[in-house]
Amino acid sequence: MVDEKAIQEAQEKFGKLLRKQLERVEVLKGEGDWVDYSKLDKLIIGVCGGDGIGPYICASAQKVMEFLLADKIKAGKVEIRQIDGLTIERRVEVMKAIPDDTLAELKKCHVILKGPTTTPKKGDPWPNIESANVAMRKELDLFANVRPVSVPELGINWTFFRENTEGSYVMGSEGMNVTDDLAMDFCVATTQGTERIIRLGFDYAAKNNLNYVSLVTKANIIKTTDGKFLSIAEKVAKEYPQVRWDDWFIDIATAKLIDPARRSDFRVFVLPNLYGDIITDEAAQIQGGVGTAGSANLGKRYAMFEAIHGSAPRMVTEGRAKYADPCSMIKAVALMMNHIGEGEKGRKLEMALDICCQFERKLVMTGRDTGATGDEFAQYVMDTMQRSDLESAWNGYVEKAKKAAQ
Repeated sequence: MVDEKAIQEAQEKFGKLLRKQLERVEVLKGEGDWVDYSKLDKLIIGVCGGDGIGPYICASAQKVMEFLLADKIKAGKVEIRQIDGLTIERRVEVMKAIPDDTLAELKKCHVILKGPTTTPKKGDPWPNIESANVAMRKELDLFANVRPVSVPELGINWTFFRENTEGSYVMGSEGMNVTDDLAMDFCVATTQGTERIIRLGFDYAAKNNLNYVSLVTKANIIKTTDGKFLSIAEKVAKEYPQVRWDDWFIDIATAKLIDPARRSDFRVFVLPNLYGDIITDEAAQIQGGVGTAGSANLGKRYAMFEAIHGSAPRMVTEGRAKYADPCSMIKAVALMMNHIGEGEKGRKLEMALDICCQFERKLVMTGRDTGATGDEFAQYVMDTMQRSDLESAWNGYVEKAKKAAQ
């Protein structure tokens, strides 16, 4: 027998969720322009260590960031603020993904460098509170998750534009158990949210002379939301006639990333939230693992930069946190430099990371006392950036690696 009461209760809850999303659409219709960092009297950068290994690798990355921005910090053009409150203990204490006072401090910043945070899963000792990352992306409207992956010797130069505030994650904590036998979650796609992420990807491809965008969906099966994503892409693409584009289904796209005959052709990917989460971890593994990949979370008012991996609490309990690899967080600093108009500094940092992580490897991170500490590795990167032959050394290593890979 169908449970009519359960249906009515589910309909009432669904109606509230619909209203909330329709109200969000109205807000999106009135969003303003991008912040022009060059016009700010002072750029405020918040540093939020998170939990687990987060405070350790974030502190190492902060040293690199302060090294790069030393002149502007000294001149009062940049201010660094330490923001606490994203530990799992504090979040559980107030039973919120982000404590109110922490969120208020984050909103006083322009950009944020954030360490990994713990997201409880079923079976963990912690209550099932929402992901701090998901909450921050919603609260600060960080709609674009941008993740670059580069393996020069394999011809891989990818940039992923993952939609951050919609898709299958936006109501991840608001699904419902209709009855004991039926559970339902929801996927969201709005015209405004979809168009802005697709436009950002095409704009990036055009401005950086990459001129190739691949849209990734499962529109043959998920016909409504993924279909909307693809149909809007068709309209936006007409505004960028110089940019070649195609569309891929997520299953074959993941296969083609490991296809030596095809993968070096790709340049820019644009895709919904869930698919982007999965495929960027695969791409990072090709680069050398999730510990090598940084992530930018961009909105028109705020921006947040982070590692793409988790908080690894076991390393803390085992006393190994200081040996955690900070490469992902340092990569996030490079993305931050590019975003705030310090592109040359970002480029030099990326070259130094390639030399330190892929080519010279004078210091190796093992996650244990058999390798370097995070601070030692950060110093290695800073020393490498100061080399007078940085660019020529990088070019030489890339050419040598390409020949070896043939």
